[in-house]
Amino acid sequence: MFFRMVKGALFRQKGKMLMIAFTVALGVSLAVAMLNVMFDAGDKVNRELKTYGANINVIPKGASLLNDIYGLGEGAGISDKYLNESELGNIKTIFWAFNIVDFTPYLEMSAKLNGKTQVKISGTWFRHHLELPTGESLDTGMIAMKKWWKIQGEWLSDDDENYLMIETNAAAKNNISLGDNVKIFYGAKAYDFVVKGIFDSGSDEDAQVYLPLKKVQEITGKKGLVSRAEVSALTTPDNELSKRAAQNPNSLSIKEWETWYCTSYVSAVCYQIDEVITDSVSKPIRRVAQSEGAILEKTELLMLLITILSLAGAALGISNLVTASVMERSAEIGLLKAVGAYDIHISLLVITEIVIAGMIGAFAGYFAGIGFAQIIGHSVFGSAINIKPAVIPLVVFLVFAVIAAGSVPAVRFLLALRPAEVLHGR
Repeated sequence: MFFRMVKGALFRQKGKMLMIAFTVALGVSLAVAMLNVMFDAGDKVNRELKTYGANINVIPKGASLLNDIYGLGEGAGISDKYLNESELGNIKTIFWAFNIVDFTPYLEMSAKLNGKTQVKISGTWFRHHLELPTGESLDTGMIAMKKWWKIQGEWLSDDDENYLMIETNAAAKNNISLGDNVKIFYGAKAYDFVVKGIFDSGSDEDAQVYLPLKKVQEITGKKGLVSRAEVSALTTPDNELSKRAAQNPNSLSIKEWETWYCTSYVSAVCYQIDEVITDSVSKPIRRVAQSEGAILEKTELLMLLITILSLAGAALGISNLVTASVMERSAEIGLLKAVGAYDIHISLLVITEIVIAGMIGAFAGYFAGIGFAQIIGHSVFGSAINIKPAVIPLVVFLVFAVIAAGSVPAVRFLLALRPAEVLHGR
């Protein structure tokens, strides 16, 4: 009898039931889309931000110590310490190797351009092929890390021993154009180069010249050595644990240490890099790392707010529709009460009808939400969103919460109905 009454009510009020299903479907579709994007947004937002530079700087331990204590950086003489170029491939062997997007070394020197202007010259990898200790191979270098640079001419290759790249302002100041021959004076020697590219970095590479790393090593006599390395890594935003670990990892308990080490905090990645590069100190570029965390947190907060608002809107819509339905059926409900039906049975009848309509809407909304998530992924991130199975039980819980919240006003109205008044038309 109960299910016959439910079936009859569903077909008699199919218009309202379809509207309830549509309301739930709309709220669920937005919730599913936002939750899947939010759970998958961390890596995707990080990857987008990684196209704008490195977030970790690896320098020699001696240079770091002298710089921290005395403010002596590279070029100051006594603080000129170096890393071994041959060890850089070890960066891709750490616990978070798959989070290392790109890295490139630099060997820096100061020289005179055309015998007049003092400039900073950096040797680096442009597109360098590495055979890793793990047996894998990797192509990395500055081209991959500086994708936003505006280049006139061409990027250098690692084999361009007689070519250089120069920053826009430095080129203008020295009246240098593409294809010009220039001289670099280092010590008592002069070296001839051709300008292959002029770059605009939009940052602090002013009055700077780039050469292939092995050429600068040859000029300076520092074969196999580099001044520092920049690393672009996917990281998790800092929290209290990561901040304490960054100050002193030994202060953590064993459980805290394992949690920190096995989470891709920038401090954990830096610690692991130091483990595989001899006498190195890896430091996060805080300006970049903090920006990544702030952007990610705000993005996730925005998606969470959209989810909450969409479900709140669905609850309000259900409340209005169900209350209107109960009001239209007040005579039927009054008759049920008059023949002895209990309030709990009538309430259960109404709620069952709503749940059935809501679950139909939720089923349709889930698949619509997956479609919306893919549209957002391809439009914003240029790649598909990975669908998270954990969203399904969460959505089921939210659907029942929304149905419960939307049913409260209708059930209260139902409980307040008096059979005598309703049946007499009052």
